[in-house]
Amino acid sequence: MSERQAPFRVGLVVPLQGPAAIYGASSVLCSRLAAEEINDAGGVLARPVQLRVIDGGAGADRVASEVDRLITAGQIDAVVGWHLSAVRQRLAPRVRGRVPYVYTALYEGGESTPGVFAIGETPEIQLLPALTWMADEIGVRRWFVIGNNYAWPHRSTALARQFFRDHHKVRVDGAAFVDLGTSAFSAVLRQIEHSDCDGVLMFLVGRDSVEFNQQFARRGLQDQCARFSTLMDENMLQEIGASSAQDVFVASGYFEALPTAESLQFGARYVRRFGPEAPVLNAPGESCYEGLWMLAELVNRNGSSNVDQLRATAEHSRYHGPRGNILVDRARTEQTVYLATADHTGFDILASI
Repeated sequence: MSERQAPFRVGLVVPLQGPAAIYGASSVLCSRLAAEEINDAGGVLARPVQLRVIDGGAGADRVASEVDRLITAGQIDAVVGWHLSAVRQRLAPRVRGRVPYVYTALYEGGESTPGVFAIGETPEIQLLPALTWMADEIGVRRWFVIGNNYAWPHRSTALARQFFRDHHKVRVDGAAFVDLGTSAFSAVLRQIEHSDCDGVLMFLVGRDSVEFNQQFARRGLQDQCARFSTLMDENMLQEIGASSAQDVFVASGYFEALPTAESLQFGARYVRRFGPEAPVLNAPGESCYEGLWMLAELVNRNGSSNVDQLRATAEHSRYHGPRGNILVDRARTEQTVYLATADHTGFDILASI
C-alpha cells in the first residue's frame, strides 16, 4: 500500500467503563457510521479512515499516556471523541499541536489549547438560556445544585451563580458535589427535602445521574421540585424509568426525537446500518459522528492535517450535520439548542432556546 493509500488513523476516545460508559456503545456505533460514510465519499486526503477505540473511562492519566504513546509511535493521525473534561484537561497538553483533536462533548467552555477543536455545547448557549426558560415558563426560580466533583459541574455552577446574581428573582438554595461513581445520595436528598428549592439542577454523569433520579423519586420528591440537566440521554432515561422521570427537563443540541429532516435521515441511516435493536441514538454518540465529519471536511479542505493550517481555517468555520448548521468559533460553537421534557423512555421537545 502506498503512503497516499495508508489509512488515516483516528484515535476515538469514548468511555467504555465508569459512570459515563452508558454513552459508549452509541458513541462507537455513530463513529463507525461516520467513518464508513466518509470512506464512501473518498476518505480523508484520499485515505480510508480507520478508527482505534481508546477507553476514555480508564482514568484521565492513563488515557493521556495511551494517546501520547500512540501519537509518538505514529499510530494515530488525529483524536476525536466524547469524554469527560477531566480527561480532556490531561489529554490536551499531551496532544497539543501534534495532531488535530476534536473534542465533541458538552463542556464548561474556555478550551484554548492549540489544535483542540471543541464543538460541544457550552453553558452560554445551553445552560443559561434553559434557566431563563425554566424561570419564565414554569416559574422555577429556587435551585439546589447537585454535581460530580470535577471541572464541568464546578464551572457550570459558577456560571449559574453569576447568572442568578444578575437575575435577582432566581437563586441557589444549596449545592453539593459528589465523587464520580457515587451511588449513595441519601444525605443530599435530605438537604433537598428540607430546602425551599423548586428545582434541582443536575450536573451528574451517566449512571450517577440514574441512581440519583431513581432515589429522588423513591423519596417522593417529584411533587416538590422539577429537575433539570444538560447531560441526560435516552439510554439514561430508559434506565431511570418512566415512573421516576416526572418533571425532568433536559437541554441539548440533539435528541433522537428531533423532528428535522437532517435528524430523521441520520436516524434512518443508523437503523439501516446497525438494526432496530442497536443502542438508542443519543447526543454523545451523535456528537462523535459530527466530530469525525468535521475533522474530515476540515482536513480535506486544507489538503493537510497540519495543526497550524487547520487552526488558521477552523475559526468561523461552518459545517452541516444531524443537528443542522454549526458555526465553530475558537473554543465554542454556535448551534441550536433544544429544551425537552421526559416522556416515558424518550423526550418531548418543548422549545428551541
